[in-house]
Amino acid sequence: MPPNDLAFAARERLGYSVEGLDRGSPLQTDIDRLRQGGVGGQFWSVFAPSELPPVDTVQYTLEQIDFVYRLIARYPETFRFARTGDDVRRSWDDGKVASLIGAEGGNSIGGSLAVLRVLARLGLRYMTLTRNYNVDWADSATDEPVHHGLSDFGRDVVREMNRLGVLVDLSHVSADTMRDAISVSQEPVIFSHSSCFSVCAHPRNVPDDVLASLSGNGGVVMVAFVPQFVDADYHAWFDGGGVGTKPRVTVQHVADHVDHAREVAGLEHIGFGSDYDGCDDFPVDMADVVGFAPLLDELATRGWSAPDLAKLMGGNVLRVLDETSAASVGAIG
Repeated sequence: MPPNDLAFAARERLGYSVEGLDRGSPLQTDIDRLRQGGVGGQFWSVFAPSELPPVDTVQYTLEQIDFVYRLIARYPETFRFARTGDDVRRSWDDGKVASLIGAEGGNSIGGSLAVLRVLARLGLRYMTLTRNYNVDWADSATDEPVHHGLSDFGRDVVREMNRLGVLVDLSHVSADTMRDAISVSQEPVIFSHSSCFSVCAHPRNVPDDVLASLSGNGGVVMVAFVPQFVDADYHAWFDGGGVGTKPRVTVQHVADHVDHAREVAGLEHIGFGSDYDGCDDFPVDMADVVGFAPLLDELATRGWSAPDLAKLMGGNVLRVLDETSAASVGAIG
């Protein structure tokens, strides 16, 4: 159940229209390609640019949640809203794509725990604590450190997320924020779209000590497919302004991160993060949501069994949903 930025992409390119998403969409996601990729669940990610004032970030977030609801209503034969692990299983049993909501960036709550509670009632199941820039209460991986982790209010945000059954997502945050949040959280955390720092030293990736801590926390790292997170040569080329020949990134590069995450974090603590419709470039043969299929084939050639792949494709995240479903349902009241 990887995250997917379709809602924001639809805002930017389709004016939030849900029409024409069955096949042939100009985006990286449509129903036909989801089926080809064997995708049975998605966290539909909603987010607002970091530079917006708080009132606008809340509006952006609510508009995209509305898009997710309208998407599900427009294609009820394909999508079903899901909040709990059992909701996901029922969707799978009926051949539908389980549709959950995640917010990418703590700016989505506008600095308000009350807004967080409202979003939880609407079905928010994870929130990334930052995006590309710091928020007032947490440091981003790609900004100058201010808090050196979480502020006191940031710790309160984590505790309230635990109470509401909103998963703490540590993609995008600094390594100090990762460690701080894991020490505070009483529930499993996730990394919704990050890769392994030891394989590619990008600041968005997860250091080995943090990966190793997931076995104690119960969390899951969901490996991203973004080329600059996956391959060191591409990372250097991208940061250098894209001058010269673009390095070739393949499914094998992504599989190397999956293998490393398994070695350090353990089989029970890894998943797929992808980041489709959140990035313009992807590895060869992985340009859209069909790209899950060649990755599964590559891992199978490396000796991954069918039960192992099932955990990777959603089983591990489903476990985390199960452990937090009661709190999420309680947030409705």
